[in-house]
Amino acid sequence: MKLYDFAFSPNCRKVRALAYELGISLEFTPVDLVRGEQRGAPFLGLNPNGRVPVLVDEGFVLWESTAIMRYLAAKSDGRFIPTTAQASAEMDRWLAWQLAHLAPAMSRVAFERIVKKLTGQGQPDAAIVAAGSADFAALSAILEAALEGREYIAGALSLADFALGSHYSLAETCGLELAPFARVRDWLARILERASMRRALADAHMTMRSADAA
Repeated sequence: MKLYDFAFSPNCRKVRALAYELGISLEFTPVDLVRGEQRGAPFLGLNPNGRVPVLVDEGFVLWESTAIMRYLAAKSDGRFIPTTAQASAEMDRWLAWQLAHLAPAMSRVAFERIVKKLTGQGQPDAAIVAAGSADFAALSAILEAALEGREYIAGALSLADFALGSHYSLAETCGLELAPFARVRDWLARILERASMRRALADAHMTMRSADAA
């Protein structure tokens, strides 16, 4: 299986971490988002949305990171997908929450503080950073409450933890504050202790070093 991705992206991060956790070997094909390779005709032929990651498995082309995570889990032994209806719905709730709420809030701050610097687009817009940071804090308060009495967000370790953990692992780099959220910090520490997540983060850091040097 081949994965087209940009390792620093949290949506790519979560796919890599899950693949490492499941022991699935992927052939990585980097897509340089800084240079705009995602907008080129070759990549748009794989994903007309111009977004990473994209998985190709024997001619089957799959985009959307959550769909890729589910596919990899199904191709493996089904680990990290709950078997009861309620637990599965709980996992799906948080996967949807990450895509619909958490990612947009963090992306605004990441663009201003990280992407602009990499692409020479000027200084961060303080108003956008403030609005994104406020949204992040409000969302983290929701996650903080949901984690009361739980080790992982949907009960047992699931795809949702890899998805949310990959985004929250970007918080420090973006300058987003986690100090007020003790349960979120403890949960994130548990996720980041996993060898699979450490490996995905190492990939991300290597990609950023290369981008900085370019």
